[in-house]
Amino acid sequence: MLVAITGASGIVYGVRLAETLNSMKMLEAVIYTRSAELVAREEMGRSLVDLLGGLDAPVYRDDELDAPYASSSRIPAGGMAVAPCSTRTLAAVAHGIADNLVARAALATLRLRRRLVLVVRETPLGLAEIRNMLLAAENGATVLPASPAFYHRPRTIEDMVMFIVGKVLDALGIEHGLYRRWRLEEPGPLGGG
Repeated sequence: MLVAITGASGIVYGVRLAETLNSMKMLEAVIYTRSAELVAREEMGRSLVDLLGGLDAPVYRDDELDAPYASSSRIPAGGMAVAPCSTRTLAAVAHGIADNLVARAALATLRLRRRLVLVVRETPLGLAEIRNMLLAAENGATVLPASPAFYHRPRTIEDMVMFIVGKVLDALGIEHGLYRRWRLEEPGPLGGG
């Protein structure tokens, strides 16, 4: 699997996804944007390169157009996830603009009819973003907004993050046990299960 991390809030989604795939021996490489590096320092207090330093996979910056994933001949069979996916990257995928390594790899993934998951992290959504989500989905991408659920009764922020990571793995067809699946239970104190 190929993981891309772009400059939207929620850098932790991409870092945890890369770590999880790495621990499953399924991570092929990580690509990150310059804006992701800035957001990582703000949100996580560390450089993104440092956060990804323990991975067993290569890490590329989005301007490294000589990296293997600039060509469709190197796109992994399992596909690609962009987590978080900025609205700029969403627009590039929606409109076929391959102006950096993330967009080139994402568009090559779609051309090969492989799975592409875009973890869009923006709120509120404007009409432009909604239209771009529709276009990206029509192009073959799975649009997976970073909208954590609460039926698994998260106790920490990490539980909420891992729920989204689990949903990405679901969309990529990868078995996992990262969160408790939905099941109807007896009504609890708030009337739900």
